[in-house]
Amino acid sequence: MRQTTNTILMIRPVAFRRNEETAVNNYYQKVLDDVTPETINFKAVQEFDAFVEKLKHVGVNVIVIQDKKEPDTPDSIFPNNWISFHETGDVALYPMFAENRRLERREDILDVLEDKGFEITEIMDYTSAEEDTIYLEGTGSLILDREFNKAYCALSPRSDEELMIEFCEDFDMSPIIFEAFQTVDGERKAIYHTNVMMCIAETFAVICADCIDDKKERKMVLENLKADGKEIILITEEQVNNFAGNMLQVRGKDDKRYLVMSNSAYQSLTKAQIDKIEKHCEILQVSLDIIEACGGGSARCMMAEVFLPKVE
Repeated sequence: MRQTTNTILMIRPVAFRRNEETAVNNYYQKVLDDVTPETINFKAVQEFDAFVEKLKHVGVNVIVIQDKKEPDTPDSIFPNNWISFHETGDVALYPMFAENRRLERREDILDVLEDKGFEITEIMDYTSAEEDTIYLEGTGSLILDREFNKAYCALSPRSDEELMIEFCEDFDMSPIIFEAFQTVDGERKAIYHTNVMMCIAETFAVICADCIDDKKERKMVLENLKADGKEIILITEEQVNNFAGNMLQVRGKDDKRYLVMSNSAYQSLTKAQIDKIEKHCEILQVSLDIIEACGGGSARCMMAEVFLPKVE
């Protein structure tokens, strides 16, 4: 199985803003008092379009889906939480914590992919878990090492252990389960999504080991990464707050690899960390200031990787 893909699905927002329903446990969202919702969405669309342009410029195949005004989905710009696409032709649909995020799931997006020649063989639908207030938010909750068949998951109100294990059984992956925390107003609180504190590329992993308070769990996670030959690039909790964990490796033209991240993530890194990453691949950085501030998510959250096979 491949760890990286050349095809990315992205959703262009129409009513992006701070989502009150997710703010209860996403401590990265900020309130921008003196900015109108229209201005926020206008700036978010500018950032989105510039991001897509940068990806296309290096040869990434970006499938852009225009969001709709109705229903109201302020977080639709982060599709990786409700859907994932796999080389087997399977598509997974995930249960979401916020009720207004459940409205992001759109069947017509699957039609678009099939029209573009991608093969969908089966839909693994976990969304009924919402009825039991059980959630697993896609590749926000799950960091997939597709090559080594491992799924890493930091448990939180949005990442349920039993459902994560069920996913791993369905997709033939080994579950690597731990707890990760961040300091909020002097208290240790669960990190809501695993993908803010770690990223797995083909030959390296970026991770904030300091977020894993339990020493045994920390050792277990790092040993799994090392066993698969990954160079471990450690980041700090302060860098996590600047979205330095929220990165994704993609393939551009001629199969060249890029690690995609936001400007704030890049600017938080030290020269030594940048050098380590650049030994493996080039860095592609994009400005996402408004999206990060209001959405509490960054570059990785905006990209749903398409691994589906093409129809013969």
